[in-house]
Amino acid sequence: MARLIVKSPYIKCGGGNSAGGYMRYIATRERVELIQNDRPPTRKQEQLIAKLVKDFPDAKEMGEYGDYQEHPTKANASAFISQALEENWSDVQKSDGYMKYIATRPRAERLGSHGLFGDKDGVELDKAMAELESYTGNVWTHIISLKREDAERLGYDNARAWRNLLRAHRNDIAAAMNIPPQDFRWYAAFHDEGDHPHVHMMAWSVKPGQAYLSQDGIRQIKSKLTNDIFQQEMLHLYEQKTVSRDQLVREVRQAMRELVQQMRTRICDHPEAERLMQELALQLETVKGKKSYGYLPKKQKALVDEIVDQMEQLPTVAECYEQWWQLQGQVEDFYSEKERHRPPLSRQKEFRQIKNAVIQEAETIRLGKITFEDETLDLRQGDEVDNGKDVSWDFRTLRMDVQDEYSSLAERDDAVESMRELAENGDIHAQYFMGELYRDGPLLPPDWVMARYWFDKAAKQGYVAAQYALGKLYLSDDASVHDPELGIQWLEYAAYNGNHDASYRLGKEYLKGEVVRKDTRKAMDHIYTSAQAGNPHAQYLLGKLLLQGKVIDQDKEESIQWLTRAAEQGHSYARCFLERQSASTAPEVFLAVTRLLHHMANIFQNNSLPQSGTGLTHIDRKRRQELREKRLVHGHKEDDHEEQQYGGWNMTMH
Repeated sequence: MARLIVKSPYIKCGGGNSAGGYMRYIATRERVELIQNDRPPTRKQEQLIAKLVKDFPDAKEMGEYGDYQEHPTKANASAFISQALEENWSDVQKSDGYMKYIATRPRAERLGSHGLFGDKDGVELDKAMAELESYTGNVWTHIISLKREDAERLGYDNARAWRNLLRAHRNDIAAAMNIPPQDFRWYAAFHDEGDHPHVHMMAWSVKPGQAYLSQDGIRQIKSKLTNDIFQQEMLHLYEQKTVSRDQLVREVRQAMRELVQQMRTRICDHPEAERLMQELALQLETVKGKKSYGYLPKKQKALVDEIVDQMEQLPTVAECYEQWWQLQGQVEDFYSEKERHRPPLSRQKEFRQIKNAVIQEAETIRLGKITFEDETLDLRQGDEVDNGKDVSWDFRTLRMDVQDEYSSLAERDDAVESMRELAENGDIHAQYFMGELYRDGPLLPPDWVMARYWFDKAAKQGYVAAQYALGKLYLSDDASVHDPELGIQWLEYAAYNGNHDASYRLGKEYLKGEVVRKDTRKAMDHIYTSAQAGNPHAQYLLGKLLLQGKVIDQDKEESIQWLTRAAEQGHSYARCFLERQSASTAPEVFLAVTRLLHHMANIFQNNSLPQSGTGLTHIDRKRRQELREKRLVHGHKEDDHEEQQYGGWNMTMH
């Protein structure tokens, strides 16, 4: 993988020290004579290398040293010695032994009589050196290098390319060094040497003591230069111009989607995570103040981390994290020459949301909150079109035409328009169906205002499915249709008219007390009605409440009866409750860990594209603009949006 390497040592001037000698050296050194790679290093080179790595241990991290270790040749020895000396100039100039070597070295690629360049053409070497003769501040000696194959491929194998790059980013470099642009001074020279052609840049402020370069500043410099040098290749990565990378991204993201779906629908069986979650819930009793990770004491933070690490042991989570790591690496390898090591999930900053999800679920246990495990319930559950005898022949025929995937899009569009005419003429089934098309697509652009219009027409004619659909629409988070009072009213109408899914939804709303005043009696009446009518979600909820004994009196025998009826209809949670009757942890703990797994699935999905704070904002914004334009082409409104994300949880209509 191509990488840019940036080193930023400095020379402390004053007290007899000057950076002028370094400037002359980098300005006048020519490229090293190219030597056949199979020639071994000289004895003198071997001795000098041994001294260098002893005096400067960090030199072992240099790419040139790695090349020399892998292939100990005369050329690689020469390249390493030069680079090591230059990166440690401040100490080297104090050693007669090192200086003797430097004095006898060949010199740089020249842009005239010397190789020095800066803000302006025609740099006078003597004048430039004179600037530093009496300077008493620090002079930074940035060394920026590429592997030869990368330099040649990207066009950075010559002095002019580097000159143009540094001129373009001189203010960025000044900012990273905390120097106002007007006070910034710099000169540079390009050395076309060995396997690592590089540029030496001397940078300082006209005001001694003003400049300051931190590790974060070095990263900023590297980021700016990397974005420019590798811009096209990074565009290839994100705009999918490279087939191999495009394929990798597609495969990884597809794998992540499949894993996320598995996580969302899976019931989590993890006794150790349950034990730790229960322990955290107990410990939170003693924690004062805000219940979020950043505010927790160290002991509780460690427990949260342990829970996340336990969840990572689940095969789906581990594999999903690995896939994400591979995708992220496609970006980060541009920015770092260091080998990447995947940290534990609990230490991965991109997934800090998981920690707060852990705390939230522990709080749910501690406070004994009522939870609902049907958040993946189909929007259309309970509002299917009635196929009874009162359904008109015209409606039946048009619905078949609209839903016929083997017909052309034009034919299906014509059928939709005919369905619209039928709805305008008062057909309640057509009116309801038009509401569905506007709510769910895909033949019509999603428009919940229009969905409300058609549902309302059918609902006011007594069509029960439309009443239920309209109630749910009003209770959704979409600002264009949100009206909780009307939502409850239409659900009441639907429930009164025999829609048992509406009864179940009302039971939940009266239990939660968020959009309507909490009323346990009303809630249980609706839930009983829906359960007795055969709704498996209501049967499960009733069985759970009877088992927990928090909302209504505990009755384990009746609880088992309702859970069994739900399980017989395929309700996975009910089946799991029955299988875990002898479990050591309370049911709510098992549910909390399962919900945590589902939260993690959402968080992984939200992070399924590589994230980086190193200059990819522009590319990501461009991509988002492309997607927005595509959505408009397909008929979406300007302000239309997908599911909103809050802290890793999907806010959807149920």
